[in-house]
Amino acid sequence: MPIIVNIDVMLAKRKMSSGELAARVGITQANLSILKTNKAKAIRFSTLDEICKALDCQPGDILEFTEE
Repeated sequence: MPIIVNIDVMLAKRKMSSGELAARVGITQANLSILKTNKAKAIRFSTLDEICKALDCQPGDILEFTEE
């Protein structure tokens, strides 16, 4: 899939753990792991909104399009 999720990059920049982000967003660590490893087929806008709020970033900071 040509969409890459860069949550790990933002977590490192914000010095936040995956567990802390999952708790703030209200998702399981397993679902966050699926997003981080680019295995997700979709993401709800409400989840993306909460991730962006928790990481104080824009969607373009965590989602990247690449040519296959």
